[in-house]
Amino acid sequence: MTDTLRPPHSVADTATGAAAPQQLKRSIGVVGGTLLTLSCVTPASTLFVIVPELFSSIGSATVLAIAIGTVLCVAVAFCYSELGTLIPSAGGEYAMVGTLAGRLMGWLVFVLSLIVVMIVPSVIALGTADYLAPVLHLDKAMTGAAVMLAATLAGLLDLRANAWITGVFLVLEVIAAGVVAVLGFSHANPDAPSMLHGVVAGDNGAVTTVSVGAIVGALGIALFITQGFSTAVYLSEEMENPRRNVSRTVLWTLGISSAIILIPVAAITVGAPDLQTLTAGDLPAMVTAWSNSAVGTFISLCVALAIINAGIVMVIQNSRVLFASARDKAWPEPVNKAFSTLGRFGSPWVATLAVGLPGAALCFVKGELLSNITGVAVTGMYLLVAIAALLSRRAHHKHAAAWRMPLWPVVPAVLVAVLLYVMTKLDAEPLLWTGGITAAATLYWLFYLRPRQDTRWVISLPEDQRN
Repeated sequence: MTDTLRPPHSVADTATGAAAPQQLKRSIGVVGGTLLTLSCVTPASTLFVIVPELFSSIGSATVLAIAIGTVLCVAVAFCYSELGTLIPSAGGEYAMVGTLAGRLMGWLVFVLSLIVVMIVPSVIALGTADYLAPVLHLDKAMTGAAVMLAATLAGLLDLRANAWITGVFLVLEVIAAGVVAVLGFSHANPDAPSMLHGVVAGDNGAVTTVSVGAIVGALGIALFITQGFSTAVYLSEEMENPRRNVSRTVLWTLGISSAIILIPVAAITVGAPDLQTLTAGDLPAMVTAWSNSAVGTFISLCVALAIINAGIVMVIQNSRVLFASARDKAWPEPVNKAFSTLGRFGSPWVATLAVGLPGAALCFVKGELLSNITGVAVTGMYLLVAIAALLSRRAHHKHAAAWRMPLWPVVPAVLVAVLLYVMTKLDAEPLLWTGGITAAATLYWLFYLRPRQDTRWVISLPEDQRN
């Protein structure tokens, strides 16, 4: 960690003295960035694809778990806002953590972010067929793969165009979530269970009280539900005036997405006819029962579009991570050259294909374990970002132009303690898988990157953002 706190390189200052890599174009503001980032949170697909997992495990305590996760995410958003404006790089977490906490820490958070960004689009895409079922009966894996391929093609386009495409889809998502909220509250069950003292129905219909440990164990998924707000830091190189707009985009996105998700979840909890139905988590069936089949079909199609929308934004985000890692010389030179190549629309087209095509292949793998691994990776990634935030006001970074969080260093210190506790409550199998991947990545660092530290993994900033 001898490079900790040194000023980041400009992309023009390559260690080999070669010509500077191409830079992404600054073409979006707060509105465009918020539309793209909200689309990555993808509230409707989160509500219909991921939230039912929480209903099945912790029942009426789902609202409480998501609310706690949202509070934790406020602290995380503060860290992202400060670090994302201090170090505005398409590398996102790894550029922030690597600059402040050393290259090895940056490499580890890069690996965790790769786990997240490579798996999540496929997991969500697998839900497409279920929500197209009212009009088409399709194979789940094949449909998910087709969605990933379509998202990859869209990711090759100009970012400004994608902001408007995803914005249109986002409107449909918000409408769907709003309809669910109105229907749920209008069919409120006077015998609905308390959202503060959770209960869940067992397979035989027996009612079980949800323990505090179960709620804490569910926080990995709860953090995952609102995780997409971090996309703003990946887009920081393409934002106009990132010192101001990154923090605004992060905080606006978290606030809006939390409302879009929490309100319908509360409505579903009070509107479910009984605890068994709530625990089953069949949300389309509940919507149809509250209204009619036409409304149920409309909501399902909106969710299918939301999943496609999420795929587009996630492919965009993921390709920027690979683009930045190649610019920072994380790979052998032929790979670096390919991943840093920009196409006619200004997008890193090889990197886009590199994340989209494997994502299509992952649709043929069962998603349950992948979802749990993602929850572990998100928790670990937030933990390293919080540690970096504790180091963000030392040396020359102390007086750099950046958005500064309130209550520093209390916020990141408390966040570190809470996330460490959450990690101890997560399932062992995904912890082992994530640990194994991280161990392999550490070996790559030790035997390839570290011996070549003058020419490999040289974390950089765009030339116009040097401190």
